[in-house]
Amino acid sequence: MRIEQVERMEASILHADLDSFYASVEQRDHPALRGRPVLVGSGVVLAASYEAKAAGVRSPMPGHEARALCPTAITMPPRFDAYVEASRAVFDVFGDVTPLVEGISVDEAFLDVGGMRKISGTPVEIAARLRERVRTDVGLPITVGVARSKFLAKVASAVGKPDGLLEVPAGGELAFLHPLPVRRLWGVGEKTEARLRDAGISTVGQIAQFGERGMRSLLGSGSGRHLFALSMARDPRRVETRRRRSSIGAQRALGRRIKSESDIEATLLAIVDRLSARLRGADRLTRTVVLRLRFHDFDQVTRSRSLREPTDSTDVVLAVARGLLDEAMPMVRDRGCTLIGLSLTNLEDHGAVQLAIPFDSRGSSGVEIHHSADLDLAVDSLRGKFGRDALTRGALLHRDHGPDAPMLPD
Repeated sequence: MRIEQVERMEASILHADLDSFYASVEQRDHPALRGRPVLVGSGVVLAASYEAKAAGVRSPMPGHEARALCPTAITMPPRFDAYVEASRAVFDVFGDVTPLVEGISVDEAFLDVGGMRKISGTPVEIAARLRERVRTDVGLPITVGVARSKFLAKVASAVGKPDGLLEVPAGGELAFLHPLPVRRLWGVGEKTEARLRDAGISTVGQIAQFGERGMRSLLGSGSGRHLFALSMARDPRRVETRRRRSSIGAQRALGRRIKSESDIEATLLAIVDRLSARLRGADRLTRTVVLRLRFHDFDQVTRSRSLREPTDSTDVVLAVARGLLDEAMPMVRDRGCTLIGLSLTNLEDHGAVQLAIPFDSRGSSGVEIHHSADLDLAVDSLRGKFGRDALTRGALLHRDHGPDAPMLPD
């Protein structure tokens, strides 16, 4: 444990982040789109090229708002198979650079290149070659941040975008970090930013000046301590090559058009089916189900419920998710719903958990469960052999819930 706390002597952690990944793949594969504003996804913008971002387009944003901001934008349907292939090719490059790669998503990763100076050059030289290889071998632009910590490397890549390389040299962390706006810190969203602004805090340096005690008083013990530590560039975490997900989640944008309660529940059904299959495929169990809703006024709420025993049962997850949705339905009726998301958290490896002996047919959710494990496995097998739509629920017939976005292995 003490070894993790030893400070690196040089900036040797890279954060490599593909630029506008989906849109860049479209521009790569369709030369006529290069240099032009591109949107991926019509109902909701999944990605926007930097030409479209210059007009104010962001993701996720309703498609009609994006086209109003950028009327000349070209809208492309998502091609997730192409994005998966591109991601794999990029991660092959990462693996050639160093065996210490921690994937964050399909388009970004941390790489530890410490101790490679004699065989591969300085970290900045390694980062430059990585960028050139991704450009040459895969045909995509990528930005790399270089720093002594994961947090600062990620901030550096964000500041260095698009298609850039930015090093935060050892000893220069605070000079780089303190002038930046507070939104650059992990954990600062719109609400936290507003609270900090009300307190007269707009830069990272002002958080440092406010002090840990002041931050804890303002934001609470955990958040205050976390943000103060980041403002002082404290982040001892290592690059972890075998770190597993702490949660599995998915969400679906519903658009601005009013959706019926049956439509919303059908979307939840589809999400649960896919998430529970992913859970079993990863040989993991969940203890907590989290529902997230976004309303027409763009406000969001989350609701969660934990189980007495961990589970990978579709029926159990669905029962809990339906209960959470039922509780939130009065808000949906009053405010409308534009997005529904579900996360399975507090994950545990299947073999590491002592499961309860099922003396009765009720699961930890309190609903009747009959042979659900055998049924789940049979459904997974059929869908794996004949395709996801080979077997579906009656409530989902003739409904298109869209393809799943590419992701790292669970």
